[in-house]
Amino acid sequence: MTQTTSRQLSRRLHAFVAFVFLLGVLPAGASAQVATAEDDSMRAGRFDGGKMWTFEYAPSSYFTETYGFTADSAWFARARLSALRIPGCSAAFVSPNGLVATNHHCIRGAQTRVQREGESLLDNGFYARSLSEERRIPNYWADQLLAAEDVTEEVNRALMGVPTGEREEATRTALVAIGERLAAQYRTGDDSVYVQTVPLYNGGRHSAYVFRRYTDVRLAFAVELQAGFFGGDPDNFTYPRYALDFAFLRIYGKNGRPIHTDHSFGWSTSGVQEGDVVFVIGNPGSTNRLTTMAQLEYQHDVFLPAVLNYYHTRLDAMDAYRMAKPAEAEAYDIRNRMFGLSNSLKATTGRLEALNLPVVIAKRADAERDLQDRIAADTAHSRRFGGLFDRMARLQEQRAAQATPLFAFLGLGTSSTISRALWARRYLDAMAAGAPEDSLAGLRRRLLGVDQAPPDLERRLLAARLRDIATAYGPDHALTRAALPDGTPEASAAALMAHSVLGDSAATAGAVGENTLGGTDPALRLLDAFLPLYEAYRAALAPIGGAESDLAAELGRAKFAVYGQRVPPDGTFSPRITDGVVKGYPYNGTLAPPYTTLYGFYDRHFSHPGNPEWAVPARWGVPPEGLDLATPLNFVSTADTYGGNSGSPAVTKDLELVGLNFDRNIEGLSRDYIYLPDRGRNVMVDVRAVRAALQHVYHANRILQELETGRLAAPEPSR
Repeated sequence: MTQTTSRQLSRRLHAFVAFVFLLGVLPAGASAQVATAEDDSMRAGRFDGGKMWTFEYAPSSYFTETYGFTADSAWFARARLSALRIPGCSAAFVSPNGLVATNHHCIRGAQTRVQREGESLLDNGFYARSLSEERRIPNYWADQLLAAEDVTEEVNRALMGVPTGEREEATRTALVAIGERLAAQYRTGDDSVYVQTVPLYNGGRHSAYVFRRYTDVRLAFAVELQAGFFGGDPDNFTYPRYALDFAFLRIYGKNGRPIHTDHSFGWSTSGVQEGDVVFVIGNPGSTNRLTTMAQLEYQHDVFLPAVLNYYHTRLDAMDAYRMAKPAEAEAYDIRNRMFGLSNSLKATTGRLEALNLPVVIAKRADAERDLQDRIAADTAHSRRFGGLFDRMARLQEQRAAQATPLFAFLGLGTSSTISRALWARRYLDAMAAGAPEDSLAGLRRRLLGVDQAPPDLERRLLAARLRDIATAYGPDHALTRAALPDGTPEASAAALMAHSVLGDSAATAGAVGENTLGGTDPALRLLDAFLPLYEAYRAALAPIGGAESDLAAELGRAKFAVYGQRVPPDGTFSPRITDGVVKGYPYNGTLAPPYTTLYGFYDRHFSHPGNPEWAVPARWGVPPEGLDLATPLNFVSTADTYGGNSGSPAVTKDLELVGLNFDRNIEGLSRDYIYLPDRGRNVMVDVRAVRAALQHVYHANRILQELETGRLAAPEPSR
């Protein structure tokens, strides 16, 4: 971190205190109290870097000493083998017969892929009353972690004596060899074994994960979207929460029958109480806890604002399209597309807000100072790692210099017209250069394979891109004039769509087939206007990105050399286990309870009459007989989860399933940068609510009996 960056961050912290004082929120003389608070509560803490523990460095002693049970290798093996990773999410075996529990939002796309003509599984849910009715999900998989191994020293031995310019290729070669060795070691019979090597500590260490991959995964049960995403976007990343975000899959073997597994989590009947410990097992996505203060400065000032603009404008375009053409939008699955973007928008907003919190900046700055001091105090560390922070800061200044093209071109491929123009230009240039037919054929496939968005949606997305360009470069820039020949983004997009063959996949295919595609096409003229600036932007970023990766890896090595396994690595969507306790927290001037109930589910419905976000599904309209509305529905804990932990099992020390992780509260969005358990919480579906729903609302007795007995139940008659 440069002195300039340190001063900037310090000024922000003290400016905030002064601002609050001027508003009269702090009493006279309180600035001294704040300064004292900075000395303790704003200093780096033991777990600021989080609790995303890896299985290769399982925290046996810490778990045993902290929670009073024997967390030995057998315990961690049971936990590891009972958990699963599915596309984008986590999951868990909950019976010996391959039954798998996860979140509903994790399988929404799969739910639509298995529906048949005349069905709307998102609206009505799905329940297979027999094994034969369970529907195989195409191109889907589930991974079970067989082994985890730190292979850093093996990689380092392979790099001994290798010149700097050849180390990247040598690393890849070493990792391939490691993968082949481990696959051969763990493969038995017809098993599909998959080995993933993962860089940890920004590449400062390497671990290998050996998975058994299952590819016959079938949908057994899914709630309605309205139940699984109850509260919609307003409730997303909030708590108290009232969502039934759960679903069941089943894994089948090569013989076409459900697999038998010796490892699965028991289904708790008693659930959890406040103060109980829970362990959440899953695959947290990428975090930024090892970034430097200079990198955080760049994210706050440049990158996150650009990303937020992108999400806002694309969601606005999609929402306007959905309102204008609701039936067409539903057929295009616009709801699922918007869910993903709105989720990212809210998460990114939380990340930016976290970087405005003095406690986050102060703690991160203190941690960086501590690491720098420890490096400086050790001659060997100083010789190897000294100067890394200053070099990283200079790279961030170079990144910041590219703010204008970042804003203009972020997410360039969102518009299918521009995507086709990019591939069409490469195709035409290759033809002009006399490229061989196999190369041309590959480019044609890429050009003709661009997704065809509905014309009304594409026009709106194209207008958003033109507006980005005009906003970034200003009204007088030559690129803005080329992008807006008809005066406004909307008019220019409409004219381009009307006159370019690249706005339609069929017209593009016709032009390619007839060899009439040429540089006079309006989309190609637009592309040619911004391509020099775009290519210059990419060329400028390439060396920055490479140098930043190298420096980040060295900083990761420095952190591991100084602190060792006491600081877990950042999230990498690789298997982790984290610990926490069930606990409410203060919010909005009151207290958030440790768990909510089905009473709250109905209260949200009746407190927002006519609002579709809180409309209960039809089968929930009148609480069925036997449904106890005091049943816990969602609960929170201090466990360190992140994106990718959706669907993660929350288990007790006896490895009984008590919940399924599906979200974080708004305060927990700061976890991208720091783990602060005082108010940050992960949010889980309580298994008691799942059981009540299966029994009294969905009458899914076959699933319920299997959860309770561990045995396959007889088929149920159709209702």
